[in-house]
Amino acid sequence: MIKVRFAPSPTGYIHIGNTRIALFNWLFAKAEQGKYVLRFDDTDIERSKQEYIDGIGIDLDWLGIKPDEIYYQSKRFDRYNDVVEKLKQQGLLYPCYETQEELERRRKIRLSRKLPPIYGRESLKLEPEEIKAFEAEGRKPHWRFKLPNFDTDPFKTRRTDVHWNDVVRGPQTIDLASMSDPILIREDGSYLYTLPSVVDDIDMGITHIIRGDDHVTNTGVQIAIFEALGAHAPTFGHINLLTTISGEGLSKRKGDLSIRSLREEGFEPMAVESLAVLIGTSENVTACRTQEELLEHFDLASASKSSAKFDPADLLTLNKHIVHLLEFDEVKARLEKLGIAGKDASPFWYAVRGNIDKVNEAKFWWERLEKDGSFNAVSEEDRDYVHQSVSYLPEGEFNETSWKSWTEALKKATGRKGRALFMPLRQALTGLDHGPEMAALLPLLGKTKTLKRLKA
Repeated sequence: MIKVRFAPSPTGYIHIGNTRIALFNWLFAKAEQGKYVLRFDDTDIERSKQEYIDGIGIDLDWLGIKPDEIYYQSKRFDRYNDVVEKLKQQGLLYPCYETQEELERRRKIRLSRKLPPIYGRESLKLEPEEIKAFEAEGRKPHWRFKLPNFDTDPFKTRRTDVHWNDVVRGPQTIDLASMSDPILIREDGSYLYTLPSVVDDIDMGITHIIRGDDHVTNTGVQIAIFEALGAHAPTFGHINLLTTISGEGLSKRKGDLSIRSLREEGFEPMAVESLAVLIGTSENVTACRTQEELLEHFDLASASKSSAKFDPADLLTLNKHIVHLLEFDEVKARLEKLGIAGKDASPFWYAVRGNIDKVNEAKFWWERLEKDGSFNAVSEEDRDYVHQSVSYLPEGEFNETSWKSWTEALKKATGRKGRALFMPLRQALTGLDHGPEMAALLPLLGKTKTLKRLKA
């Protein structure tokens, strides 16, 4: 069975870029009748917060993503520690005592000699006395994984190609001899992303890893670790990243386009999902109303190899298309929270939905219709005409034909037509020169409010 995972770090709220990864995994799992794992990469104890864990859960639920399994890496340290001991015993994990300044100096020296700026495994040459001296200084080692890019002498590397068939990017090759041995454990004993991720993917039976293409190089390293632990690597797929319209990467720390903020601003989840999934692919970006519809347009291999620029203006356009098709029953509960309720709520919704971009904007028109008073929006030259219009109002309660009957009578009596006929009446009744069809608004206003506004 296909099994995928979304592994966010709960150090901030997820943004539209994180959501793209989450949705690609979710839709792939749905398409293959597979399972979806939510795994919190919370090994950074200081920066990981419960509020972000809760927030990510709320955001995913709002998007309609329902994990089959949930894990927390912070609860699996014993397992990682066991693996570390195994790698140490195999001679695949070794301590390094260089400071950042020393490493940077060596890097510059290698560059000046036109050599690749990779780590030279100098710590493997340390004598016991040297290690004791470093420890006496108070130095704590970081730990590197020894890449299998040599025959017998780790100081004589050879080209070692790691191949995989990426389900998005096609055949990929990484030469392990072109890379530094990766640091798996920091000086303070905390884990970097790499090792816990591999261990979890093995233990949880992950079959496909779908993630951003900024991890392509990491994949060569991780495949080597999978094999060192006696496991077969999952299938990989690397999709293009989203950037801001100016081409900058998105950041959780900056709060760039967080799902939380988009939700609070009133965007529809399917507008967010449609843009997050379809932008930067060969598919047309369309407003899908359901995940089932979005799934029909979803194809892992359709992702471009270049980054995709996310424009909030595009999101608003998609949102508008979705809102204009929402039925009253779909928005009733949300309208009630906005104070829009009663027998007029349904006809009101159908009257205004074509003139709003977000559901919460309906409140503006509800309050405008409910206002117990007039608007000072009619010009002096049209005021007499508006007062005169009272005499031509249809008898009885207003209905969907009242506006047409009223304006036709006024046209015959005054000779006005077009904008000169309609606009002063709209301005008097709504205070604006634009908005929903007046034929639908007039019955909602009712005769009492209509008279009061016309006579002002």
